[in-house]
Order: sequence, then C-alpha cells, then structure tokens
Amino acid sequence: QVLLAESGGGSVQAGGSLRLSCVASGDSSVCMGWFRQAPGKEREGVASSHREGGTSYADSARGRFTISRDSAKNTLYLQMDSLKPEDTAVYYCASTSRYCDAGNYGVPTLSQYRYHSWGQGTQVTVSS
Repeated sequence: QVLLAESGGGSVQAGGSLRLSCVASGDSSVCMGWFRQAPGKEREGVASSHREGGTSYADSARGRFTISRDSAKNTLYLQMDSLKPEDTAVYYCASTSRYCDAGNYGVPTLSQYRYHSWGQGTQVTVSS
C-alpha cells in the first residue's frame, strides 16, 4: 500500500508554469505517473516514470511538461511550462508496484488501469 500526497496546484495565466509534487510513503513503486481529469471528461494519462529511468508522455504534454523522480525523497514531480487553458483539470498522482511496462522494457504505461494507488488530486486552472 502506497500513500500519495500531491501539492503545487493553483491558478495561472496561459503561458505560465507550475510544478506539481507528489510525496509517496509505503511500498516502493515501479511506475509512478501523473493523470488529469477535466470536467465532463475521462481521466487521462499525462506523464509517467519507470524506476528503471524510462518516461512516457501524452502527445498533449510532450515538449511542455517534464516528469522527474527523486528516489531519495520518494517524490515525483511534474514541471508544467507553456500552460494552456485546456490543461485545466484535477491532476492526480498514481503509482504501482506491479508490472507496468508499456511494451518495451522500462517504458512506463500511461494506462490508468495499470496503477493501483492514487492521491487525492490537486486542481490546476489556466486562464486565457
């Protein structure tokens, strides 16, 4: 069982930046990821990190968001730059200690169904 606590959400104007943090406690995780859910939409994967070092990004996040992991602090980060109004959503941190490769070894999946521990979420609002 892993407990996850997100922080760093807030309101920002388009073009601005935010950094989300997720502190994990409990069992070690193989994959950790960030997901988001906008009003009226399904939850979607944003970025994920494998303990072997691999990362995955959604097309909407690639080039603007950067996921990183500090194993010593048991903390996952999401640096979000060039934010757009369509990035507005509740952002969730998730983790799993089970097999979570997307296909190639060490490349983490972005499928929410492969993650088994979830944080409470943090709101990100981007205004135009």
